[in-house]
Amino acid sequence: MKRLSLARIVAVMVKEFTQLRRDRITYAMILVMPLMQLLLFGYAINTDPRHLPAAVVAHDHGRLADAVVATLERTSYIDVRYLPASEGEMDRMIRRGDILLALTIPPDFSQRVLKGDRTQILAEIDATDPIAAGAVSAAVAALPSYAVQQDLRGPAARPAGSPPFEVVVHRLYNPEGITSYNIVPGLLAIILSMTLVMMTSMAVTREVERGTMESLLATPATPFEVMIGKLLPYVAVGIIQTAVVLILARVLFSVPMAQSLAGWFALSVGIVLFIIGNLALGYLISTLVRSQLQAMQVSMFYIMPSLFLSGFMFPFRGLPLWAQAIGEVMPITHFLRIVRGSLLKGQMLGDMGPDLLALGAFLIAVAALTLARSRTTLD
Repeated sequence: MKRLSLARIVAVMVKEFTQLRRDRITYAMILVMPLMQLLLFGYAINTDPRHLPAAVVAHDHGRLADAVVATLERTSYIDVRYLPASEGEMDRMIRRGDILLALTIPPDFSQRVLKGDRTQILAEIDATDPIAAGAVSAAVAALPSYAVQQDLRGPAARPAGSPPFEVVVHRLYNPEGITSYNIVPGLLAIILSMTLVMMTSMAVTREVERGTMESLLATPATPFEVMIGKLLPYVAVGIIQTAVVLILARVLFSVPMAQSLAGWFALSVGIVLFIIGNLALGYLISTLVRSQLQAMQVSMFYIMPSLFLSGFMFPFRGLPLWAQAIGEVMPITHFLRIVRGSLLKGQMLGDMGPDLLALGAFLIAVAALTLARSRTTLD
């Protein structure tokens, strides 16, 4: 038996460090992944969402009504970003997901408060995300205690414990705050992203490693035809995964489903765009890496920010603005809105327009990059 040799151990160690330095993708992951985790968990993740968007329709423009809006704006939880002209316009905004709170102040609000009459304002809250809805509910519940107290002095003063008005809260789309209604539809986006991106990138890279991709060079197939031929079977896989997830979501968790053919059609368009976009991204990754290990590493590098910056785990509107900007680039963010909007809100094609356009733009951009890289590697 040979004696333990420190020199041989050092030689092997030097060889591994040299190989690691040459493997630039792995080397980058070692440095970038901890940094990305630190930034995401330290700055972007927020379990106490603030600055959530709201809209107010004020039929009364008196001093007390203005005080209610001003008090709402002073809270760090609500940002009054819109003043729509009608309740119908505000309803469309909350259905599309532009706002999380729709506040309606009646025409005679100030007059009735000064008279001491019982008056109400209506607060409609998008409750698809129970965490964000809880923050909004807490903010509006405090309005009667603080909004107009400074204006009710002298004869208009109210006795202690008697609020000057009442806030009637309607929690829309998920009134009971059932977490699974928000999480389970979101899991569809996560499952498709994890499986399709990683599966496609590793499958194509495996062919390159085994040399079978070289046989394509001897055929008349163009890079575009090769890409289409390889991605189509995985489109079927993605559709089967989608069907299984939706069936189980309904059977096991009683998640609401789309209520009309128009809703199902809009959801189907979003599903197809998202599946093809993920497959194209996986194919693009395969043109950038040289091994299956690298393909898996790059796929995980994409999937991790998708989990935290898309609105799946934390309210999207509660993220910092820079994190929201990154999240808007990710297709999973828009697909989450499409799935939740279709299943919980009854959204149709017109409501999903911006998100469908974003998915289409992502698909076109990634497909163009993939074709450019494929011509470089295959021609």
